[in-house]
Amino acid sequence: MSSTGRYFDIGAATAQSLDEFIRRQKRLAKKYDISLKNIDYISDPNLLGQFQVYCSTSGVAGNGALMRLAPVPLFFYKHPKEAIEFSGYSGQITHGDRKAYDACRYYGALICATLNGCTKDELLDKAFYKKHKEWFGDKQLCEEIKQIAEGSYQKKGGYQDGIRGKGYIVNALEAALWAFWSDKDSFENGVLAAVNLGDDTDTTAAIYGQLAGAYYGYRKLPKKWVEHVTYFRNSLLN
Repeated sequence: MSSTGRYFDIGAATAQSLDEFIRRQKRLAKKYDISLKNIDYISDPNLLGQFQVYCSTSGVAGNGALMRLAPVPLFFYKHPKEAIEFSGYSGQITHGDRKAYDACRYYGALICATLNGCTKDELLDKAFYKKHKEWFGDKQLCEEIKQIAEGSYQKKGGYQDGIRGKGYIVNALEAALWAFWSDKDSFENGVLAAVNLGDDTDTTAAIYGQLAGAYYGYRKLPKKWVEHVTYFRNSLLN
């Protein structure tokens, strides 16, 4: 989950899961006399079968599972069922609550549908889940996520109507979708709306940006923002 093997400025749930993953690696390495240098490269199915990658527990339902989701549906978008299945697994690795699992599955389905040509009206249709239920297999969405899928976020008053960009994944999903629903077809409007909800601003905007980015595409990003990012990237690299 890190290009350098080190993490910083991440949520407690993700940090705890990564630490637990490392502990499990060390136990497996010790049991089978495998060097820690080589533990990441084992391919023996008998050894892999003994390693449980889900390092979280029930009740852990933070927004960190959702903010990093996009690469999964992007990779599997031509195969919607797999995209949704692995979107759920992606979140479950660090956030063990069923709500986190289903939030990732539903949002993964929206990103997948976007890449397969769905219009914005189709994505925001209160019957989207019902119309794409075959993508979700025999695992129905839990009630909290199902309510969001049926349009609980479509509130004109936004913050005044109870939309909150908090760390709880149900709130975060609802907030990001509200920003997408109310952005008037503008990526800039949506990001600003997400941030201006307050609380966990960067994560709410990151979640919004995954779906909005997939839908609007690179060319619809505000030019001034892209130029600033390019400037700072070049400054850091040089």
